[in-house]
Amino acid sequence: MAKITKVVARQVFDSRGFPTIETEVFCRNISSKAICPSGASTGTYEAYEKRDKNNKKYLGKSVFKAVYFVNKIISKKILKKNVHNQELIDSILIKLDGTKQKTKLGANSILSVSMAVKKLSAKIKNIPLYKNFFIKKNFKLPFPLMNIINGGAHANNGLRIQEFMIRPDKAKTFSEAMNICFLVIQNLKKLIKYKNFSTAVGDEGGFAPMINKNEDALNLIIKSIKKSGYVNGRDVSICLDVAANELYKNGNYSIHSNKYTSVRKSIENYVKIIRKFKLKSIEDPFAENDWKAWSELTKRENSIQIVGDDLYVTNLQRLKKGFLSQSSNSILIKLNQIGTVTETLEVIKFAQKIGYQTIISHRSGDSEDTFISDLAVGTNSSQIKTGSLCRSERVAKYNQLLRIEQELSNKNNMARLK
Repeated sequence: MAKITKVVARQVFDSRGFPTIETEVFCRNISSKAICPSGASTGTYEAYEKRDKNNKKYLGKSVFKAVYFVNKIISKKILKKNVHNQELIDSILIKLDGTKQKTKLGANSILSVSMAVKKLSAKIKNIPLYKNFFIKKNFKLPFPLMNIINGGAHANNGLRIQEFMIRPDKAKTFSEAMNICFLVIQNLKKLIKYKNFSTAVGDEGGFAPMINKNEDALNLIIKSIKKSGYVNGRDVSICLDVAANELYKNGNYSIHSNKYTSVRKSIENYVKIIRKFKLKSIEDPFAENDWKAWSELTKRENSIQIVGDDLYVTNLQRLKKGFLSQSSNSILIKLNQIGTVTETLEVIKFAQKIGYQTIISHRSGDSEDTFISDLAVGTNSSQIKTGSLCRSERVAKYNQLLRIEQELSNKNNMARLK
């Protein structure tokens, strides 16, 4: 039996230059490391991130307490446990914390251990990480939901919508998907330069031009798709992450302009831009507790992908509620929203069972860790959301998927989109 012999945590840094936690788990002389990501636009019901709020050296952002919890408390409880028994180890971590949102030990400390254990198990079995999840054959590559323009909490411009993305629907292979995205991004860059806007990028690598209207950003993307030789809505589709939690006040929304409007008017405006720009996916169109608004939009526009992120926060109970109220037809999966690999896999399995699209996602504060690339393939999730083709912490995930594609060597290797 492969037993855990040592657990060591340390403070490292994420893509925003903020501290985060890395944990290394050992089985004798073999080890694996995992880094926990961190979000900027977070849902109320997410698992708790433990930070040292009173530490002035790092402006309250350090994670030394989380590191201490791993090194001094968690390590003692999982030493000599079978590294291949992920469910047992994760159940120990969950019970050790004992709170609904992991407020005692912090989801960041717990997840860094959970991910490292999963990686170490694959390493000892001498198999790729993607083969250590629940899909055992017929692996598929996810379509990238590639962020190309940043707004909202991810950029310092006037755009209300947080992420403007493209999905290369024409692609038959992941390599082709990357080529399509590359061309659209490079043509978008030329257009932005031509209009004398900055080509500086936001937290997730998308351009952050100083424009204020959502439709201006959408028109730029339409032109870039056409300039690249593709047809919008057929070869390449535009997808949005609205992050409506940030745009909600007293039952009204400021999604489509600076003015707050009713749910009914907001839905009408969504319908207009869906038709005009042939949108194929909208994430978080309404706030996390506005279940009725979600249901109304989903019933009205069920032919496109309506994705719950802050609505579900990778939480099985919230997903079940959303399914019963027909609040969406897809779910975004973020490991650190729930805090363990086992709980994440439970949500993915249930979502796929009820016919939801599962989209594996990074966070805006990410790292060189490529765990989510393998997770997407190892669960046959239809899409992955991991930023633009820019910034090494984003590109690392795409490069890992290219490696996996080469290893699988399937001709038509892409997941099925609904």
